[in-house]
Formats: sequence, C-alpha cells, structure tokens
Amino acid sequence: MGFYRVGEEAADGTGLVRVPFMRTTLCAGFPSPAEDFIEGALELPRWLVPNPPATFIWRVRGWCMKGAGIHDEDLAVVDRSLSPTSGAVVVAVVNGEMSIKRLLMTGNRLSLTFDNPDMDQEFALEDLEEGLLWGVLLFSVRWHHVKARSGVAR
Repeated sequence: MGFYRVGEEAADGTGLVRVPFMRTTLCAGFPSPAEDFIEGALELPRWLVPNPPATFIWRVRGWCMKGAGIHDEDLAVVDRSLSPTSGAVVVAVVNGEMSIKRLLMTGNRLSLTFDNPDMDQEFALEDLEEGLLWGVLLFSVRWHHVKARSGVAR
C-alpha cells in the first residue's frame, strides 16, 4: 500500500485521489466502545471526491440506517468540510464513538435519529453526554455480490 498523504493525487496521472479508509466501523445502531484509526487508503476518481483532504471512508456496522439505503458492511464516504443541514445523513461522535445517523432540526433543536422504521429513537444533541457532528455522508457503496464470511455464505 505504501505511504500516502491524505487527499494526495495518485502519481500516475490517473485522476485518482487517495481517501483514508478507517479501520474501525461506524456504528449504525447503538454505540459500543471502539478506537478509530486509519487502516490505509482507497483510490477513488477525483470527480467523486470534491475535497480529498476532508474525505474519509468508513465501513458501516448495523442496520439503523436501512431506510436511507445504508446497510450493514456498506462503505460510507464522508466529507468533513460540508455543513450539515436538516435531513442530511451525518457522522457524529456519540458518547465517544463514531456513529452514522440522520440529522433533524426542529426549531432550534438539533437531534440525531435512526432511519429504520423498526427503530424510532431520537437523540437531542444537547441531551447527549457527548454529541459532536463530525462530517456529512457524500455517498455509500454496497456490495451486491454475496460474500462468504468464515466459510458460510450470507
């Protein structure tokens, strides 16, 4: 994989940029303790990544965003430079863990919510011990080929 700088363009002139791939997952459900760090980088076309230094890739864990079309093990491409708006899918630090949720604004109150009809919980940012908006989802990537996990197809 080699060394790279965040947002660095590939040296071969292909128009690709290196986007950091985070080793830990984004919680798409209830948070659990985890540490985040960069595992490596994926190369994406420059036209998909408007602001490479502010863009990161996370693997999603859980089903709380299935109403937004984001499923367990999808890849979430997140831009930290975008300003979140009501209705946006965001990555937030929720009590110490990175989490993917929908941002809602009601009056002056910001809250995070699941986008799954089976889970109707809402968390006001002001009521959380720690609640910080980290970035905005640009797009997600889903595998459509059935992958084997530990020798068992899912």
